[in-house]
Amino acid sequence: MKYFNCLKTDVDPKPFLDEISGIDGAWDQSTGRQDKIAVQREALAIPLRGLRKSAIGERKRRDVHESRWTTGSKPYVLARQFLEKFAAEQDSILGRAKIVCLPAGKRVYPHIDRGEYYRVRNRYHLVLRSATGSWLKAEDEDVRMKEGELWWFDNDRMHEAFNEGDQDRIHMIFDMLPNNRAQEVFGTAA
Repeated sequence: MKYFNCLKTDVDPKPFLDEISGIDGAWDQSTGRQDKIAVQREALAIPLRGLRKSAIGERKRRDVHESRWTTGSKPYVLARQFLEKFAAEQDSILGRAKIVCLPAGKRVYPHIDRGEYYRVRNRYHLVLRSATGSWLKAEDEDVRMKEGELWWFDNDRMHEAFNEGDQDRIHMIFDMLPNNRAQEVFGTAA
């Protein structure tokens, strides 16, 4: 496969799901994804890491490289620990991250993640819940990701998702910048 690579198959999703379910109104605290991104309008999200607003300046949001933990990420201790550990394993700098729920029968419409931020980072999906397997397509390839699997995929390609199951599909989606590209992105301050 050119646009997908399964990196792990044995991540236990239960602790992450328990963490999410232990927070009242977890999916209602941030509606920016469905309110502001048309292709994502049917998905719910819990932002864990977001762009550093103070770094926007004259740049478009999609060209801002600097990111930080959101204040809403504090209760998601296990998710944060997982992301930090995986970034260290991959010799990478953690970028933006979120937990995303795609309800039954809903979709993420075809799109390409555009901007300088995305051109230099790798995109990952950790499948936390998906009874029938999560269908994701990039260009002419499609996969069915299973619970507990961690996938890299090429979000520089036209991609889309559909939840054909009868329960919510939950993924942790995150980006990482390989350390060997840090100076290219951040200059000598990296």
